[in-house]
Parts: sequence; C-alpha cells; structure tokens
Amino acid sequence: MKRIALICLLLPAACSGQTTFSMGHDQAGDNVARAAISAGSPDIALKVSNAILAGAPDNVPALLSKGDALSILGRYDEAEVSYARALKDDGKSVEAQIGLGRLSLRSNPQQAQVLFLGALQHDPSNRVALNDLGIAYDLQGDHVKAQESYRRALGSDPAMHAAEVNLALSMALNGRAPEAVQMLKPLASDPGAPRRLRQDLAVALAMSGDKEGAAKILSADMTPEQIQRTLFAYGELDQ
Repeated sequence: MKRIALICLLLPAACSGQTTFSMGHDQAGDNVARAAISAGSPDIALKVSNAILAGAPDNVPALLSKGDALSILGRYDEAEVSYARALKDDGKSVEAQIGLGRLSLRSNPQQAQVLFLGALQHDPSNRVALNDLGIAYDLQGDHVKAQESYRRALGSDPAMHAAEVNLALSMALNGRAPEAVQMLKPLASDPGAPRRLRQDLAVALAMSGDKEGAAKILSADMTPEQIQRTLFAYGELDQ
C-alpha cells in the first residue's frame, strides 16, 4: 500500500506542466509533431510521426516524438519500442534514455535510475533527467540522494516548479514535513495553482500532523469519503 501511495504521490508531480524534451529538430514535420504534443494533441503528433517514419523508419527525432505521443496516450509498450529503436540508432540519445526511464519508474525504479544516469553522462545539467532521477531515488527510499538530484535540477533551472515540488515532497517523506509545508504554501496559494499542487500541500500538512488543515484543502476538490481515503493513503507514507 505504501508503495502505491508513493507512486501516486510522486509521478504526477514529476511531469505535470513540463515539456518532456527541448530538442530543436530541423525537420519541419517533426516540428509539427513537437508543437502538437506541446498543444496537448498527442494523437496528431502520432499521425505526423508515423507519416515521417513511413518514409524514413530510422528517423530518430520522429521516433522520439512518436514515443512521447504514445506515452501521453497511455500506450506504454508501443512507446517503449519507439524509444528503444531511437536509442539503438543513436546510443547517446538523452531523450530516448529519459523516455525509457520514465516508462520504467512505476515498475522498476532501479532500472529507471540507470537510464537517467546514462542520460546525465551525455548531458550532466539536463534538468528533466535530474528531476526524474530524484523520483527514482525517492521510489527506492533514498530520499537524501533524491533531494540532491532535485537541487541539481533547480540549479540548472531555478524556475522548474516540478523539481521544487518534488524536493518538498521528498523532504516530507524524510521526516521534514514542516519545512515542506513552508516550501509548498507560496506555490499552492497562487490563484492559478493547479489542483495537484494543492493536494501536494495537503500531503505535507497531513504528514506534519495537521490533518484538519489537509482535509480543508482537499474539501475543495473531494467528497468527505474521498478525503478519508486520501488521508488514509497519506498516513501510509509515514509508516
């Protein structure tokens, strides 16, 4: 149960609102696919990528775009095939390693760790790889290394809110929930803060002992029964 709760807690905070890669491809068609992914239209990106690959099966940028689109659509096995083909054609592809690593996070965080470290060998300051590496460490219970990785991501990009949120959650998991609350409050109090961020603050409040405060935040989006189940799941994280 704790494992499931931890996965649900960390993974959405890792990727929400983040563009997976910044690749700068020259090919016009793949630029269209990238734009479609950024616009929240992975189905269009998939069609464009498939059209490119029909004429050029080894086109690495198109394989990566296809992998990203399939991942967003929840077609993870197909995404893995696409990323693996890209990595086979370009053994130094940071994007392919990150894509495969993200697919491994839920089932095999140790393997994900290896993939993210491989990506960082080629691009040591890659903020996405650093942030995702932190998640892999957290899922294995190594919160100290996780926090170091999140801080490196923030050093690379101080405005990376995903890494900031993950750092706070990792601190809460590591017995520093009051500090996590102080980090998350300014972010969650923003009028445009997403629901997920409010829930992250609720996690930190619950883990700091303020279940009443956590329930108050959750009440904006959940029924009383849902709040009870959620607080129970949060309680599992303390054990």
